[in-house]
Amino acid sequence: MKPLSKISQVLIALGALGLIATYFTPLWRIDLWAPQYPEGLSMQIWLNKLSGQVDIINGLNHYIGMAHIKEEMFPEFKILPYCVGFYIVAGLVTAISKSKKMLLSFFILVVLGGVLALYDYWKWGYEYGHNLSPDAAIKVPGMSYQPPMLGYKELLNFGAYSIPDIGGWFFILLGLICVGTTVYEFKYNR
Repeated sequence: MKPLSKISQVLIALGALGLIATYFTPLWRIDLWAPQYPEGLSMQIWLNKLSGQVDIINGLNHYIGMAHIKEEMFPEFKILPYCVGFYIVAGLVTAISKSKKMLLSFFILVVLGGVLALYDYWKWGYEYGHNLSPDAAIKVPGMSYQPPMLGYKELLNFGAYSIPDIGGWFFILLGLICVGTTVYEFKYNR
């Protein structure tokens, strides 16, 4: 079996090194708009913290019975920096090894990591939006307030928009590089 092409090695290495940016930029963002907040509210999710107008969002969510968002509710914040470090090292080892088997293994790891991260985010949003306090000031029978996993959703008089932030786009870029190089190496570089 032929070794990885130079271009694939460089792309995998650059994609892996690009993940370093995720230590310094938010991964995901949720933006909210309502008539009483025309300038909008936002919350950014980082590898190990939250930022944005979390306190204001917590104050509003209290009225509909949602739990207060706090960093302690995310055990992921303790392990995510190490997971990203693992992906950086695994990508570099893949690039250096020139092995197509390593590329396939790395591709599978990236896909599994992405699926697991999205499932974890969906699960948190589901629990957060469905487990409401029975003592809430505002109750709408049958209404849940799960934020959108991706895209736009109306929640009462609020519009919620959820998208990857800068760090999230680095993960998406790595995923695209993995797909492209895997297809190229196994289909065209035999």
